[in-house]
Amino acid sequence: MSGRMRLTQQEADPIGGISAAPIVVVGAVLAFGTAVVLTWVHWSEVSSPLAAALAVVLVGAGGAAAAISALPARAPFTAERLWLVVTLAVGAAITEYVSTVGANRFLYDDFGPLVIGMLILSVAPFCTWLSLLLAGTLSAAVLSILAVGASEYTASTAPIGVLIIVNAAPVIAMSAAAAAYSYAIVAETLAWQREANRAALQRDAELRAGIARSVQQGRVSVLGREVLPFLAGVMTADRISVADADRARELAEALRGALRAGIESTWLDDLGANVRLSRGVDTVIDDSTGAAADLGGDQKSALTALISWLGDTGRSRSIRVTITTDGSRGRISIVADPGDMPPTRRELERFVAVARAVALRAESAGTGENVNVELSYAIE
Repeated sequence: MSGRMRLTQQEADPIGGISAAPIVVVGAVLAFGTAVVLTWVHWSEVSSPLAAALAVVLVGAGGAAAAISALPARAPFTAERLWLVVTLAVGAAITEYVSTVGANRFLYDDFGPLVIGMLILSVAPFCTWLSLLLAGTLSAAVLSILAVGASEYTASTAPIGVLIIVNAAPVIAMSAAAAAYSYAIVAETLAWQREANRAALQRDAELRAGIARSVQQGRVSVLGREVLPFLAGVMTADRISVADADRARELAEALRGALRAGIESTWLDDLGANVRLSRGVDTVIDDSTGAAADLGGDQKSALTALISWLGDTGRSRSIRVTITTDGSRGRISIVADPGDMPPTRRELERFVAVARAVALRAESAGTGENVNVELSYAIE
């Protein structure tokens, strides 16, 4: 439960968050259109045209803030952005109330509740269900105060409680729908990830076993091809020459290197070996300090997805990954030599957006000669 309260769809499923960005644009356009149409419908009740125009402008500002904040290039969508959108929408509702004060005969044609609900619903993929409910509750409280203020001018004879409920109903309904969506999609995503992680762990174990066998075979190969014949020759020789001593040192270093490779290899080394062996793409991992171990689980997944994608047949001829540390931050440089089907700028931006969603600072650049992706992360 606690994980679902803190996670958003964008955090649990960054690719899904990227796909949901156009929904926010649609919601912003609908909210602005609703404000314009309903202002025109109840223009006879408008006592301050300037306030009415300002209310519509605030709706447009709230929609623009939501759409821009949800862009993949600006990931992740923070709680502060939600409150900015809600504040602008509530400000529009208050300004609309001011524009019709003393002449607002019918509350049902006010756009404030609808606009607030639409904007909250449109940003549901980027907010936690708890923050969406809180935003809807606080907005409904403000709208209730406005309904009380307008009640003495309305033509309705219904009790004040009914007016408050009717006025706040659109916000409460849409906020509840947004919260339900956020909770359900995060729960489904986490359940799917648990199943995927089980399969990935099983595959990782098999991969490591295969690499371990490869390293072991490398040691046996060195022993069988180089060391044993050399030892047999030395044992039958009358004396050991300087050349024999040099050769012995070379073989000892080769065995030591094979042993060190097996002991010091990290998950990133294993990934590079897998891309190199299974796809034939020369993949070099330069992580002398083992800094890859400092990455979080989601960050490892994002980096794995990027390297695996670059290693697809035809996309890259070679990949070099260099990890360095500088004080409290780690830096990852990925340089790929493009193949016959080089990655496009748009494709790279999608992976960069995913990286940013999992707390990796990311920049990408592509030229005719190579593809560069620079990542950095905080070391805890």
